[in-house]
Amino acid sequence: MSAADVVALDAPPPQHRIAYGEHPLQFGHLRLPEGAGPYPVVVFVHGGCWLSQYGIDFFGAVEEGLREAGYAVWSLEYRRVGDEGGGWPNTFLDVARGADHLRELAARFPLDLSRIVVSGHSAGGHLALWLAARGRITSGPLRAHSPLPMRAVLALAPAPDLEGLHSAGVCGEVVDRLMGGGPDEVAERYAVASPMQLVPLDVAQLLIIGSHDTSWAPSGRAYAEAARAAGADRLEVIEAPESGHFEMIAPPSSTWPLVLDALERAFSSPQR
Repeated sequence: MSAADVVALDAPPPQHRIAYGEHPLQFGHLRLPEGAGPYPVVVFVHGGCWLSQYGIDFFGAVEEGLREAGYAVWSLEYRRVGDEGGGWPNTFLDVARGADHLRELAARFPLDLSRIVVSGHSAGGHLALWLAARGRITSGPLRAHSPLPMRAVLALAPAPDLEGLHSAGVCGEVVDRLMGGGPDEVAERYAVASPMQLVPLDVAQLLIIGSHDTSWAPSGRAYAEAARAAGADRLEVIEAPESGHFEMIAPPSSTWPLVLDALERAFSSPQR
């Protein structure tokens, strides 16, 4: 499947579009499943090379697929490269603020804050892993102040190796634009924004990687290797044998049942 195939998938509009900040791009889609709740929650971070041209509206099908599977879905929009104020540090601050906004949403909607899994695709997979790692940041603009606890991370075709992606010059050298320079120029930023340098995360991690995803799979595999070398004991790499980069966010695909199975296991992970 291509990105155009995913964009073409039909999905109803979200039940709620809710601001978590003052900027026009600081909002999320909230979709609620059937039943009375309280619902387990998937915090979803969309991908698109961290670039402004790929926004939340392209990802309605995966949001709706998760909702139909019985999960409340809080899907985040955020400032990206090319947006006013996008890139370092606001891209990271936006997703952090959006995730933590669940505490306020739980006062209005039947959400179970003891059952939260953060998920994301591609660049969103990088940001999902980063959200789960925030507690390791002790100084600087990305320092976490009482981050919302996550039970697990489900990273779909993630792009967490910022250093390697910088070297590869992906998406028009977008990593340099995201971070404001390369690892040698702004090393202190990569130290708190690249999951490669924040391992090991003290949270269960399930990474789904497409066997036919030749462009982005190396980034996820490099992260898994680094995390295990650092002592991560709750990390699983799941091979999607019929998937390239996009099948895992397409509910009609043969890969979608694998995603739902992994998500169920993510919610079953014990929270430390």
